[in-house]
Amino acid sequence: MATNIQLPASPMGGLTNDVRDIKPPVEIPSGWLWVIWIGSVLAAMALAHLAWKYWQKRRAQVPAAPVIPPHVRAKRKLQEALALLNQPRPFCIEVSDTVRLYLEERFDFRAPERTTEEFLYELQATNLLKVEQKASLGEFLKSCDLVKFARYEPHQAELEGLHSSALRLVEETEPDLVAVHAAQAEIARAEAEKQTAKS
Repeated sequence: MATNIQLPASPMGGLTNDVRDIKPPVEIPSGWLWVIWIGSVLAAMALAHLAWKYWQKRRAQVPAAPVIPPHVRAKRKLQEALALLNQPRPFCIEVSDTVRLYLEERFDFRAPERTTEEFLYELQATNLLKVEQKASLGEFLKSCDLVKFARYEPHQAELEGLHSSALRLVEETEPDLVAVHAAQAEIARAEAEKQTAKS
């Protein structure tokens, strides 16, 4: 008696023992791939480090702009203010602002934002200036304020006197040049040592 064996049908309607395609080969990673990748990262890091060192060296070679001392800057501004001698108010504003800024830079004394009264009151509590310099500065600033705010019209001789007073204060309080040169030489030596240590 013959028996018929029936195979189950697949959902697609074909028989389950259909032949399937061969799977493509599986790629096995090579150990050299990791070596190449790590080598590339290390090379990039080395290049970045060399570029950074080169940039630091170039930056160190660029000479720094010379610092103009406050007394030199104040003298230049006072010289430029002489061009305003025929205009009393702008002249007094320029001269008094120059003196205030000079005192701020020279003695680290906050001067430009304060009123004359506040400025002189706080200055009296310091030993930045001698007693006669404080008195002279007080007269100078009050005279400038008369022109700036009270519309006082001074003669040219008075304006020249204000200019002389401002210039005298700067000259009397400018630092000793020998000490300044010694300090600058010490700063230059320290910078040179720092650059040598970096190299």
